[in-house]
Amino acid sequence: MDTNRRDFIKKGALLAMAGVAGSSLVKSLNKVSANINKEELQQPGGAFLLPTLPYSYDALEPHIDKMTMEIHHDKHHKAYVDNLNKAASAGLAGLNPNVETLFPAISKQPAAIRNNGGGHYNHSLFWQLMKPGGGGLPSGDLAEAIKKTFGTFDDFKKKFSEASMTRFGSGWTWLVVDNNVLENKTLKIGSTPNQDNPLMDVSEFKGKPVLALDLWEHAYYLKYQNKRADYIEGWWNVVNWDKANELFANAGK
Repeated sequence: MDTNRRDFIKKGALLAMAGVAGSSLVKSLNKVSANINKEELQQPGGAFLLPTLPYSYDALEPHIDKMTMEIHHDKHHKAYVDNLNKAASAGLAGLNPNVETLFPAISKQPAAIRNNGGGHYNHSLFWQLMKPGGGGLPSGDLAEAIKKTFGTFDDFKKKFSEASMTRFGSGWTWLVVDNNVLENKTLKIGSTPNQDNPLMDVSEFKGKPVLALDLWEHAYYLKYQNKRADYIEGWWNVVNWDKANELFANAGK
């Protein structure tokens, strides 16, 4: 066999191996925590997939309008998913099997993984923490934990809303189970900038998410303009306490 033919066969084999490795990487990146969504979030090729909303675009009206939900989900969340797929297909190495497990060492990853991985995780969780006919009061173990930590639900609601109002610029407000006292299921309230979340090693505020509120202007500007306080007050009427209870129950596991 001449040298040119051997080189051709060798290069072909290497390209095939690279293709398999790239496919495996994308598949390994694509699992999202079962705490977020139990439906499959992968396309047939293994790429990250924009999850469908668990309700119609207008289901949260009048508190969150149809057009905002369409743009927020179909444009903003989709952009995070598309950009995360681009980062994954670029051949990034050493990433763990699902989005959530990337966060404890996110400081070692490129900004594209931090920003878009955070955006995908945060929004996937956010959609499920709202529902038509939601709001009201929490129940069960979560209600008891809120009472134990904050005194009354009204006191909790006030502190969560204050944290949301005092977050400068874009970000998220969170109710979490404190990492330092998981066995006692101690709750705390805090916020993170941009698409960071309390699972990330770069975050000054850490814990296991139970409740999340998107504070980016695209989440409310069409209906509420610059009135963040009105958006927050409206959001309390669509909170899915069943999902929050599920996250609280699983926080120490």
